[in-house]
Amino acid sequence: MLRQHNSYTYPIDISDRPHTFSYAELRDATGDFNAENKLGEGGFGPVYKGKLPDGRTVAVKQLSVTSHQGKRQFLAEISIISAVQHRNLVKLLGCCFEKEKRLLVYEYLENNSLDRALFAGGGLQLDWAVRYEICVGMARGLAYLHEESRLRIVHRDVKPSNVLLDGHLNPKISDFGLAKLYDEKMTHITTRIAGTIGYLAPEYAMTGHLTEKVDVFAFGVVVLEILSGRPNAVLDEHGNRVYLLEWVWNLRESESESVLDMMDPSLSWYNEEEAARLVAVALLCTQAPPVLRPAMSRVVAMLAGTPRWTMSPISPATSGHSSSATSATPTRPPPPVLRPPAAAAVVLLRSRRLRCRSPHPVATLSCSPVHCSQTTQPNQQVRESLERERGSTGIRKTER
Repeated sequence: MLRQHNSYTYPIDISDRPHTFSYAELRDATGDFNAENKLGEGGFGPVYKGKLPDGRTVAVKQLSVTSHQGKRQFLAEISIISAVQHRNLVKLLGCCFEKEKRLLVYEYLENNSLDRALFAGGGLQLDWAVRYEICVGMARGLAYLHEESRLRIVHRDVKPSNVLLDGHLNPKISDFGLAKLYDEKMTHITTRIAGTIGYLAPEYAMTGHLTEKVDVFAFGVVVLEILSGRPNAVLDEHGNRVYLLEWVWNLRESESESVLDMMDPSLSWYNEEEAARLVAVALLCTQAPPVLRPAMSRVVAMLAGTPRWTMSPISPATSGHSSSATSATPTRPPPPVLRPPAAAAVVLLRSRRLRCRSPHPVATLSCSPVHCSQTTQPNQQVRESLERERGSTGIRKTER
């Protein structure tokens, strides 16, 4: 039997169907969904800790948003999600579908979510090595969803609460594929209810345009949160809202401050080269034009520390240029209106001696632009174009 799904055709075999639990079984496992067993609540509903009759500890998610799908279509979608498996993705074990009750059963991860570890004083000490591996693991999980799985999935809601930590503090992305269970309108409503506006890419928030680059943007924001130990928006002592992305961009532009001043003060030590690499990648991922953001597979390569990992921006594509192979010189796009932090078209850190919080020798990071194979213009022309664009926007540095 073949099933069509968003222009992809793939076989659905009876063996692909997920395990189905009865509602009574899951109610007993969670103590009738006792509040003491509640692990948290996301945009799709609350999650409870449960223990199955066979002794397995699981996480049971109650889907609180009503889907318009019938049972057969619901089970088909769940079978697809459960077949998507990777070491950095939370494993879906099964589901329940009885009348209006729809529940999902996931593997249980004892260290809960990343946001609790970072912001809620969850008792976990995330040292530098752990934080770097969390960023790399997230990148690998998203790269698998976007480029390697049999069905390409855009998560749409990448944020710390959707990154869970196992017993060894390995990151696993949760809630991937759930947006497929709802129509487009309900997905947007759910995203707003979840309070994740700080992670939405500008093109998705303003026009609803959805590509994998939406996840890339959110990944960049989460990386900055991991590095700084602070959420993407906080109130200062005067009650003004300070946005993390804008603050980091201002540090990068500052003449008197280092971008690494944003690092979490609770870190007793961190590797300066790795930290600078993560900041640069995060700013590259959060550029306003989606075309300037790298694919997640490229992010994985950059974080792996490949030789001369430096990056140059990709020239944005015009909306109306011809795709013909015989087309002459491509039309030059009009200069976009860019503002920090979304104007991070060039994320190369200035060559400088970086400060260290350890007795180890101070390292020097030097970043030199390298022409990207995807660039449609010579690198020098791109830099000149970007300089003209920055000059035309009248960007001014703001105080930290």
